[in-house]
Amino acid sequence: MAENAVARRGVSIALACRAFGVSETCYRYGPKLKAENEEIADLLVGLTDARKTWGFGLCFLHLRNVKGYPWNHKRVYRIYCALELNLRIKPRKRLKRDKPDALAVPEAPNMTWSMDFMADRLGDGRAFRLLNVLDDFNREGLGIEVDFSLPAERVIRSLDRIIEWRGKPRTIRVDNGPEYISGRLLIWAEKLGISIQHIQPGQPQQNAYIERYNRTVRHEWLDQYIIETIKEAQDHATQWLWTYNNDRPNMGIGGITPAQKLKMAA
Repeated sequence: MAENAVARRGVSIALACRAFGVSETCYRYGPKLKAENEEIADLLVGLTDARKTWGFGLCFLHLRNVKGYPWNHKRVYRIYCALELNLRIKPRKRLKRDKPDALAVPEAPNMTWSMDFMADRLGDGRAFRLLNVLDDFNREGLGIEVDFSLPAERVIRSLDRIIEWRGKPRTIRVDNGPEYISGRLLIWAEKLGISIQHIQPGQPQQNAYIERYNRTVRHEWLDQYIIETIKEAQDHATQWLWTYNNDRPNMGIGGITPAQKLKMAA
């Protein structure tokens, strides 16, 4: 407005600036970098025409390190974007994958159990393992076995102890770990009339109930303590398991505890 008043009305710059509240310094300011910006633009256009596969990174490094121009990357990038010289990045081809079927919720206890291993370390750095067993019907933790090594024989022994007080399941869902594809486990299951259901390799979502349970185990007690001995780890597991089954509401079964759902099914 001050410029229009000076040009059209012939008033002085001082009067126009006072009338519109503009400082004379601001009025008289002229961009000093315009010529340089035009030079940068010309160089960028020339580079991208000659080097069609070069993106901004290569163009800037060429101007700075090869040609020796002092401009910083923010200034050059601003002009690069204003000229719309950005390389179009070809999107990765996405493979269409079949959506995995939702896990069926068993209609009664002991229809389907899930098993999986976890790993952690003691305070002195020694690695130990956990075997988790879950009833898919009410998400009840049936047992947590802790030791440095849990071979197939130890898995069978743990399952036998659970079956003594809970009864045997129809199916046990497992991944493809060496303990689960062991001939001894398969012979044991066949003898008891239990089906061992292996998920597909690399598809842990097919065993989602136990995977979600594993996360709860790690978050609620495994990551809360520095554990020094296997006995200490087993004690923590036993105490937490009782709390999980009897005191902790489970959103996956409607906000009640596994013990409550088991009682409702009786």
